[in-house]
Amino acid sequence: MLLGDVMSGLIVGVLLVPQSIAYSLLAGQDPIYGLYSSFFACIIYFILGSSRHISVSIFGVLCLMIGQVVDRELIVAGFTSADDSQAHEKLNYSESHENVTFGGVVYTRSDFAILVGTTVTFVAGVYQITMGIFQLGFIAIYLSEPMLSGFVTGASFVILTSQVKYMLGLHIPRTGGPGSLLLTWYYILKNIGHTNICDLITSAICLFIMVPIKEVNERYKKKMKAPFPIDLIVIIFATLVSHFGKLEENFDSSIAGEIPIGFKPPRAPSWTLVPSVLVDGIPIAIIGFAITVSLSEMFAKKHGYTIRPNQEVIAIGCCNLIPAFFYSFTTSAALAKTLVKEATGCQTQVSGLITAMCLLLVLLVIAPLFYSLQKCVLAIVTVVNLRSAFRKFLDIPKMWQENCIDTIIWFITMLTSALISPELGLLIGICISLLAFIIRTQWPRAVLLGRVEGTTDCYADLEAYTNVSEVKGVRIFSFSAPLYYANKDNFSTKLHSKTAVNPELVVAWRKNESKESKQKDEQSDTNGVIIVPDPFDFHTLVLDFSSVNFLDMVGTGVVKSTCSDYQTIGLRVLIAGCNPSVLDSLSRARFIDGNDEEVLFFSVHEAVEHALARHSG
Repeated sequence: MLLGDVMSGLIVGVLLVPQSIAYSLLAGQDPIYGLYSSFFACIIYFILGSSRHISVSIFGVLCLMIGQVVDRELIVAGFTSADDSQAHEKLNYSESHENVTFGGVVYTRSDFAILVGTTVTFVAGVYQITMGIFQLGFIAIYLSEPMLSGFVTGASFVILTSQVKYMLGLHIPRTGGPGSLLLTWYYILKNIGHTNICDLITSAICLFIMVPIKEVNERYKKKMKAPFPIDLIVIIFATLVSHFGKLEENFDSSIAGEIPIGFKPPRAPSWTLVPSVLVDGIPIAIIGFAITVSLSEMFAKKHGYTIRPNQEVIAIGCCNLIPAFFYSFTTSAALAKTLVKEATGCQTQVSGLITAMCLLLVLLVIAPLFYSLQKCVLAIVTVVNLRSAFRKFLDIPKMWQENCIDTIIWFITMLTSALISPELGLLIGICISLLAFIIRTQWPRAVLLGRVEGTTDCYADLEAYTNVSEVKGVRIFSFSAPLYYANKDNFSTKLHSKTAVNPELVVAWRKNESKESKQKDEQSDTNGVIIVPDPFDFHTLVLDFSSVNFLDMVGTGVVKSTCSDYQTIGLRVLIAGCNPSVLDSLSRARFIDGNDEEVLFFSVHEAVEHALARHSG
C-alpha cells in the first residue's frame, strides 16, 4: 500500500509542477504562487480530507475565474489591463502606473494581483467552511452532472481564448465580464499582424509533440504503469532552448521571468477588498466544493468506501482559507490528476503528502531554473489539458439519445458560460436545471397498468407492452411524480382522461338525466373525456402511488377529493404502494381515520385482489 502511494505521489508531483506554473497565467499571477497553492492544498487535504483518491490542487476553471476578478480589481486600483506598455500605446489606454497606493501601502502590479487573489480565495474558503458547518454539503446534488459538464466545457473555451495571445506572442488586454470571449477574439484578430514568429513556431512545435503523446497516454492508460510526463519534459527542454538560444533578447519572446525560492512571510488578505469580492467568491466556492464532493463520491463508490460530504466541504474550504495567508489562490479536486493517482496505485492520501514534497523540492531548489521558460509553452500546456472538456462534443449524439432534456441543459450552460461569462453561465445552468425539474414534475408520465400475462402479481403499462391486459372491473392508475400544488391539475386531468370518467360531469349528467329522460342514453364528450353511462365497466379505481415521493397539503387535498368524488358516483378508490412520507402526510390530514373501509395497501397486487374479492363477495 505504501509503495503505491509513494509512486502515485511522485508521478502526480511531476505532472503538477508544470501545470501549477502554467495555470498561474490563468489566475493572473506569477508562477511561484501556483506552486504555493498546490503545495499547501496537498498538505491540508491530507490532514482533513475523507477521500483516499482525489488530488487537490489548482484547477483551470477556478484559475480563470480568479483571474477575471484580479484583472477587474487591477483596473479599479489604477493599473491598466494591458500586459505591458506596448499594448498600452497601441490600445490608447489611460496612463499606466508601475505602483499604486492602496490602504496606505504601495503595491507593484504583481503584489496587488496576489493580494486580490488571496482575498477572493479567503472569501470562498469562508463560504465553503460555513456550508460545511451548517451541514449544507447536500447542495451539491442540485448541481447536475450535465450542468457541471456544460459549465466546464464552456469555461474551457474562455480558457483557450485567453491563452491564444501567449501562443501568438500578442500584447493585448485581458478582458473580463460578459462577452469577454468575443471581445478577446476581436483584439486577437485586430493585432494578428503583430504575431511573434518565435512564439508561434514554439507553440506549434510543442503542440505537435504534446498532443500525440497525450493521446497515447490516454489510449494505453490501462497498460501503462504511469503516464509519460510529456508536460514536464517539454517545459524542461523548452527552458533550455530559450536560455541558450536567448529567445527573449533575440526575438522579444515573453518569458516567465524570475521565480524566487523559498516561502514569503504570511500576510493577511486585504480586509478593504473583501466587500468588493464577496459576490465573486460565491460561484468560486460553489464550483470548488461541487467538483470536490462529486469526485470524492464517485471514487469512494468505485472503491467501496464512504466519504462525508460535509467534511469534504470543510476540508476544501480550509484548503482555501488557510493558504490565503500564504500567497495562494483557490484550489479544488481535479479529475485528470485524480485519475492518474488512481491508475498508479494510490490507496491513501499519503500520496498527496508525497506530491507536496515534490513541490517543496521545486520551491526550495529548482524554481529559479525556469526563468527563461517562454509563456507560450505554458499556454500550450494549459490548452492541451483542455482536450477532455472538448471531447464532450463527441458525446452529444449519445447524450441526446439517452436524455434530450439533459443534453439541452448541457448545451445552454456551455454556450452561456462561453459567450456571456462563466459566472452567469453557472447561474443560468442552475436555473435551467431547476426549471427542467419543475417541468418534469409538473407534467409527469401517467399511465394505466394491467396484469402481465402468465403472472399473477406483475403489472405494467398497458400502452407500452403487448402482453399486458386490463384486470376486469379494476382500473389501475399510476402517477410517476410527487403530487403537489404545481401538478395537481395535471393529476386530475390525466386521471379523468385515462379512466374515461370525470365524476363531476357524471353527477351533472345524472341530474340532467332525471330531468330529461329522453336523453338517457346520450353520452357527453367534454375536453376529450368520455362520460361513461351507468353501469360503469369497472367498479374499483386503484391509485398506484409507488412513484409518488411526497404529498404537500394541496396534494393531500387532491387525494381526499378524488376518493370522495369517485365514491359519490359509486366507484371505490384504493391506494397502493405509499412510502412512509406519503403515509405520514395522509395520516396528518386524517385521511386514514376518516375512512371506515380499508383503502391503503402495500402493493398494487394486494389492492387488486382485495377489490376482486370484495366485489365477488
